[in-house]
Amino acid sequence: MAFDHIVVLGAGAWGTALANVVARAGRGVTLWARDEQTAATLARQRTSARLPGVALDQSVQVTDDIASVARGDAVLIAVPAQILRTVARAINPVLRPGTPVVACAKGIERGSRKFMTEVVAESTPRAEPAILSGPSFASDVAKGLPTAVTLALRDNARAAELARALGSATFRPYHSTDVRGVEIGGAAKNVLAIAAGIVTGRKLGASAAAALITRGFAELFRFGKAYGARPETLTGLSGLGDLILTCSTPQSRNFSAGIALGQGQAHNEVRKNKLAEGIDTAPVLLELAKAKNIDMPIASAVAGVLDGQMSIDDAIGSLLTRPFKAEG
Repeated sequence: MAFDHIVVLGAGAWGTALANVVARAGRGVTLWARDEQTAATLARQRTSARLPGVALDQSVQVTDDIASVARGDAVLIAVPAQILRTVARAINPVLRPGTPVVACAKGIERGSRKFMTEVVAESTPRAEPAILSGPSFASDVAKGLPTAVTLALRDNARAAELARALGSATFRPYHSTDVRGVEIGGAAKNVLAIAAGIVTGRKLGASAAAALITRGFAELFRFGKAYGARPETLTGLSGLGDLILTCSTPQSRNFSAGIALGQGQAHNEVRKNKLAEGIDTAPVLLELAKAKNIDMPIASAVAGVLDGQMSIDDAIGSLLTRPFKAEG
């Protein structure tokens, strides 16, 4: 189960950061970019416009040839959730059977309501689906700042071996077999981070922010439990840990989108200008919650604001006027 060479698909901020992670771990690494010009520029300049000031490790090979996937003992797909299916389909003809394909996006596919590993399984039947998630900003990871995440595969031995292959002094992957729990945490926290950003943008105060994050985690936990996640996963790095990070700083795209909404920017402008996974995830998360009768008032308010059915003030009012009840 040696993972000597790893292919990273997607040369954006997260893909570039993960390529550096693999290089620091002492593995061979190929970074795939979607077009020839992007690949050539990155190979020549060794820096990405998405990560200014961060150098790409000299050992990273850059290519635009999707056939390079055949070299990988494992594949990390670092593209947005809504285009993951397209990339997964593209690699299916050249992927070696049984190769772990790790989804590194945090979201749920619109339309199909599929989680990321389900998208991988459907699009790349010869793959072994996996998920990587946790409290991690691309710039921190790319610079080699200390980071801990969760890597989940169904096979515990394979999960442990791949985690060791990616791990280094500054990047610590904890392994798990709770694939669904890890991907639920990553998807749900993005929606809740938009709500936290709205609180900050509206200057509602630190007390309101703390209440929002706490009650938001209660929603995440209820949702995860209903869909089979383990409690220890939801309270771990890929659940509570990632929620704390992404609700705390404008460095989070989802938190930043929420701030813009809270400051009065129109929802359609935020959709156009902010590359935040939670914007697409919110309505799907709500659909899945309704299917199992899960109470998620914060996520519901975010979805209402994003589709223009609810103003920010109405959303805040709907949460503050909910019936009093016991905590839980």
